[in-house]
This record gives sequence, C-alpha cells and structure tokens, in this order.
Amino acid sequence: MRRRAMLLASAASAAAILGGLQIGNVATTSLTATTDASGPDTATGSTGSSGSSSASAGSAASDTAAGATDGTWTGTAVGTRFGDVQVRVTISNGTISDVTALQLTDSDGRSIQISNRAAPLLRDEVLRAQTANVSMIGGATYTSQAYLRSLQSALDQAGF
Repeated sequence: MRRRAMLLASAASAAAILGGLQIGNVATTSLTATTDASGPDTATGSTGSSGSSSASAGSAASDTAAGATDGTWTGTAVGTRFGDVQVRVTISNGTISDVTALQLTDSDGRSIQISNRAAPLLRDEVLRAQTANVSMIGGATYTSQAYLRSLQSALDQAGF
C-alpha cells in the first residue's frame, strides 16, 4: 500500500513539473502580441496601449523595403508590481540596431539588481534574434515580460 502511494505521489509530482514547463513556454510566446499601438505621429508620437498610460515617441527617417520604418521608437511603459519598464528601439536599414532600457523595475534593491542583470541579456538576445519573441531570463520574469511587451509596442510603431 505504501509503495502504491509513493508511486502515485511521484507521478503527480512529475505531471505538475511538466505542466508548469508547458505553461511557461506558452506564456513566453504569447508576450509579443499583447500591446495595441497605433502609428506614430512624428510631432508628438502618442499611442494607445491597454493597461498602460504612457506616451510613446517615434522619429521616422525613411521606409525600408521590408516595411519597417528606420528611426528610433519608444515603447509604452509597462507596469509591474516592482515598477515600470520602458525601452527604446532603433531600426536601421530594416534591422534592429539598438535597444535601450529607459526605465527598469526599481521598487527595492533586489528588484534593481535583477533588472540590471536581465536587461543586457535581453538586449543581446533581441539583437541576435531581430524580434521581441525571445526567451525570458530565469529569475527575472516580471522584468522580462515587461521589457518584451514594451519592445513589441515600439516595434509595432515602426512597422517591424
């Protein structure tokens, strides 16, 4: 009887772990389509976003063959329980040439430490992949989600 109970407990634990991994993968891939941004107005650059009330600015230089507009685009500020996250992206010759974190989570020392570790890793992944659809940083879930949502809103403004 004890052996059967141990076997059932082990099977339930394995199922819970595998289910958690699958949920994490689904959450990561669904981040790229969560913002609603309208086209930029080069004078003010205001856009709308669900769940965030920050103005976004974009300065357009020229249209590329791929449809993306070269320039610098500021994503919406995305609120987390640890503070807001906002990024700016530079599109050059139809590619993402730079990503700058304008604002990172800052509610306490640990939050600042996590964001300062995650931001350069996220930046490197985005520049390598040329998309906001990259893996989140372990231990920095809130920062990663907000960073990638803000980035996606900037890319949407650029038509990327």
